[in-house]
Amino acid sequence: MSTVPPSQPHVFDATVANFETEVLKASLTTPVLVDLWAEWCEPCKTLGPILEKLAAEYNGAFRLAKVDVEAEQQLAAMFGVRSIPTVVLVKDGQVLDGFAGAMPEGQIREFLARHVQPAAGEPAEDAAPEVEESAEDALNRLQQAIAAEPDRAELKLDLALALMRAGKTEPAQAELDALPANLATDARAVRLRSQLELARSLEGAPSMAELRARIDTNDADWEARDLLGVRLLVEGDAAAGLDQFLDILKRQRDWNDGRAKKRLLAAFATIDDAVLVSQYRRRMSSLVF
Repeated sequence: MSTVPPSQPHVFDATVANFETEVLKASLTTPVLVDLWAEWCEPCKTLGPILEKLAAEYNGAFRLAKVDVEAEQQLAAMFGVRSIPTVVLVKDGQVLDGFAGAMPEGQIREFLARHVQPAAGEPAEDAAPEVEESAEDALNRLQQAIAAEPDRAELKLDLALALMRAGKTEPAQAELDALPANLATDARAVRLRSQLELARSLEGAPSMAELRARIDTNDADWEARDLLGVRLLVEGDAAAGLDQFLDILKRQRDWNDGRAKKRLLAAFATIDDAVLVSQYRRRMSSLVF
């Protein structure tokens, strides 16, 4: 039974049956904000009405998909939900950003402003195209914002993410470690922690060419396969990286205290493509169970 009143045209219930069409495919043209909630969750009851209000205000600039995690446990597992409410933004078929917990309306507006433009009339023909912010510009902007409002801890999480995007792993780790407890479990913080874990494993590691040569010489060089999988992930070839971990899991499941499974779980937390993650979760489960 639907939980969404018919008076809210930009809000809908997402299920396994309609997820691919109404969320993933639809996000190719319009961003979809996914609200993972449950009836028994008190913070969800605070957050839900705020999201619905903003969906109405944005008037179709984004759609709000409501996922009851009790009824749709497969979707909750696909997103790796650890606490609710959890909110993720799906755009161009991929998870772009997200947060956990019932944030205040002002912070949610800031979150939306980073990714969604409110619906308005047609843009002027001579309007200047939007210029993507560089990594250094993002760092400068966030550092200035933190200097102006040092008590806003969520800005420090944004800074940690920006440092990681700029390739500054040690400062990113320092900012992540300094986050307060309520932000340490935020979906973005969890993802960043997994990214940093993968990046650290490549310190002093051989090049991709050397790792491929080692595997050509010895197909059961598990360490080379493991590091190759990490390199492929970090360099953007997620499927090829996951395939390396699956190969280890299939052929030498207990190698290095089950590292292949740990790598897969860490990788799932860093990959934006929800469809790819769901596919590889199923393949991992078929090997583990």
